[in-house]
Amino acid sequence: MFYPSLPVLDVVAAVIVDGDRYLACRRGPGRDAAGQWEFPGGKVEHGESAAQALTREIHEELGVSIGVGPMLTSSQTTKSDRIIDIRFYFAHATDQLPTHSNAHDRLDWLTSDELAALDWAVPDLAAVGQLSSGRTLTVATTV
Repeated sequence: MFYPSLPVLDVVAAVIVDGDRYLACRRGPGRDAAGQWEFPGGKVEHGESAAQALTREIHEELGVSIGVGPMLTSSQTTKSDRIIDIRFYFAHATDQLPTHSNAHDRLDWLTSDELAALDWAVPDLAAVGQLSSGRTLTVATTV
């Protein structure tokens, strides 16, 4: 049986770190995967680098500036009409910590031990697994 190629959606997400806590965001009502948790981010636009896209998306969604660090992990999730190819990057707020979002109805700062208790969107499970297993690094520099 032949399956036509599905379009690939290139997405980046920020694992924003504050000390030993990570920012988790719950998708707001009326959105795809509403009520599930994710690391914030979005689509990479044509001509953008991953860092540029992540900086833009976080400023649009959370109203803060970030420094983008190394990549934590990546995953691919197939939906009925597309493949979501998502890369997760460590990041840190450079001006202030986010307190609200225009895409999420709740923001929580959690330790790696607390992450697994949430209902995560499928594409984010790879990053949660990496963080929960303790396989992380300290974010000190911006790339």
